[in-house]
Amino acid sequence: MVLLMLLCIGCQWRLKPTETDATGKRIGLQRFDRIEMLYLTTGDYSALQQMNTYFPTETRMLIEDILHLGHVDDPEINTKFLFFFQDSTLLQMLNDVQQQYNNMDDIDEQLSTAFKRLKEEMPDVEIPTVYTQIGSFDQSIVVSGSSLGVSLDKYLGTDYPFYRDHYSESDRALMKRDMIVPDCLVFYLLSLYPLPKDLQQEEHDIHIGRILYVVNHLMQRQVFKTEYVDKAAAYMHKHPNTSLTELLQDR
Repeated sequence: MVLLMLLCIGCQWRLKPTETDATGKRIGLQRFDRIEMLYLTTGDYSALQQMNTYFPTETRMLIEDILHLGHVDDPEINTKFLFFFQDSTLLQMLNDVQQQYNNMDDIDEQLSTAFKRLKEEMPDVEIPTVYTQIGSFDQSIVVSGSSLGVSLDKYLGTDYPFYRDHYSESDRALMKRDMIVPDCLVFYLLSLYPLPKDLQQEEHDIHIGRILYVVNHLMQRQVFKTEYVDKAAAYMHKHPNTSLTELLQDR
């Protein structure tokens, strides 16, 4: 009975309405991680069916491109997927993700606000679909077209034991809850305004600095502070009629 209730709630996690932008596009998180978690911790086939029914593209990307377990149509792939997470470190991580991210209302609200601001400032930009998943400490944000996947295993806090053993202090400083929305914006904007090939280092740094400046602007707080963010801010101060789109398009 408890399992059945969890599975029904899983449908609501995917389907319940949230805010939409001016075009009717849904804004907010889709909790793919909860259905994934249910399968990985119980092995229940119904949870796997929900993954493949409600999140077919996300499931394929997770298995093939993030975990690199093989082709999603492999007859043995479900067993490989389940077995992969039997590692003691990953089992602990699953438990920690479940505890830290049981409620993500704050992230959902920040995400909706930030992307609505993005749409207001850059009307031609499509609002992406954002979903949460659980990987294996490899990827933070995965961008595929107008879809963003947030790997919660990369946002467990600067002092998370696995991070202390495998990441530098500067990396760990960014691996925390309040970086999820800024990272979504950074990676999405980079997918829309990618770094051209064969850039000189100075040109590379200027472009990244402008992306980070835009994210600070959309978040309405100084998430990122670098020399090149300051240069972007100074440029916009001198050119107040320049739009964010023009800033990012300017080479």
